Amino acid sequence: MSDTLELAKQLIARASVTPDDKGCQQLLAQRLEAVGFKAEHLRHGDVDNLWLRYGDQKPLLVFAGHTDVVPTGPVAKWQHEPFTPTIENGQLYGRGAADMKSSIAAMVCACESLLPKTRLNGSIGFLITSDEEGPAIDGTVKVIEMLEQRNEKIDWCLVGEPSSTHHLGDVVKNGRRGSLSGKLVVHGTQGHIAYPHLADNPVHRFAAPLNALVNEIWDEGNEFFPPTTFQISNIHAGTGASNVIPGDLEVDFNLRFSTALTAEDIKIRTHALLDAHNIRYSLNWNLSGNPFLTPGGKLVEAAQLAIQEVNGIKAELSTAGGTSDGRFIAPTGAQVLELGPINASIHKIDEHVDIAQLDELHDIYKLIILKLLT
Repeated sequence: MSDTLELAKQLIARASVTPDDKGCQQLLAQRLEAVGFKAEHLRHGDVDNLWLRYGDQKPLLVFAGHTDVVPTGPVAKWQHEPFTPTIENGQLYGRGAADMKSSIAAMVCACESLLPKTRLNGSIGFLITSDEEGPAIDGTVKVIEMLEQRNEKIDWCLVGEPSSTHHLGDVVKNGRRGSLSGKLVVHGTQGHIAYPHLADNPVHRFAAPLNALVNEIWDEGNEFFPPTTFQISNIHAGTGASNVIPGDLEVDFNLRFSTALTAEDIKIRTHALLDAHNIRYSLNWNLSGNPFLTPGGKLVEAAQLAIQEVNGIKAELSTAGGTSDGRFIAPTGAQVLELGPINASIHKIDEHVDIAQLDELHDIYKLIILKLLT
């Protein structure tokens, strides 16, 4: 059994449902301190964070990841216990196998295989949180704030998110779209459904603005990003009675947006669309993260070359998918890439990862270190 597989199993066996780390970071710190890393345990609220660094010279390559996992869902539907790592037909099963404890294991073991015997022209860091699958307010963002305050700059950051689609390394995420959510309340006047002239139905009021929002062309995207999308996730009105005109309509919506426009652009245009239809409303915004992009550079080059050398695949650069903690790291000026296992089973029942990929991922991470720091 490879070191990477063994460490992945040890991590999966810890039921670290967000934000509970369950000792994963203690294990990682012990392993990396043994080869010369210095560890800082940083707790904010209910969240455990870990910052480790080997060396103090520039440039700084950071491996970033999260030890927390999403809830299992109904355990009875799992073929294997979600927190009992199980090997079957060449697959490692368990919650977090793909997202992203295997990546962390590969990162750690790659460093162990090189240090301290390899002389580096720079430093390696680890930024690990237990708050990526949760609200993401006391995790990576807090560690980055600390690093910025003491002017500890990251040059390259490799996030172990499961980026691959069909084969390990076929897709590397070199950016992500921004995510802006709105909670809209359209105000009307409640009343008896038989006397509509004495009420004001907010559902009817919102029909035209809804059509305008859905059909708005926000942008055309660009070379790296698809066009911005607008989607409603929840909509609710009424008291539950069939003879009452509702007083308010509540609407939750989200925009995944490209670098072709800003969050402020979206807000201004949304308010303009709503105001044009003369409705009474209140609207609260939540920006989860701005879009970020690493169009090229040494990190992209090193990752693509390493993947090609290990498994003969030419990696595609992509910005598709949801958000990641890279959104907190990229604004510091760091080049950020996401590279990890196949993502087909993440957050699903019987999450799993191909065991053969674990050593490949270890070798890819190891080669990236060598290409950037030796």
